[in-house]
Amino acid sequence: MSTQQTTADPSSVLRIEGELTIFRAAELKDVLSAEPRLQEIDLSGVTEMDSAGLQLLMAAKQAATAEQRTLRLVAHSAAVIEVF
Repeated sequence: MSTQQTTADPSSVLRIEGELTIFRAAELKDVLSAEPRLQEIDLSGVTEMDSAGLQLLMAAKQAATAEQRTLRLVAHSAAVIEVF
């Protein structure tokens, strides 16, 4: 899995590419924790997703809500849509 981060003040976009599974959850958790201004996660490059990936996205969304900021999950790939 790879991630690309685009920062355009005051927003930040994270694009996830590859697997969003239990095998990559710790890596992505670190990336999500490192960017407090994250406003959008682009899921168009996700090739596989499991319940661990879903839990990670839900935790990121809940953390954003608790901090009174908006976090959008956008451009869902077929793998993401299959889980939902």
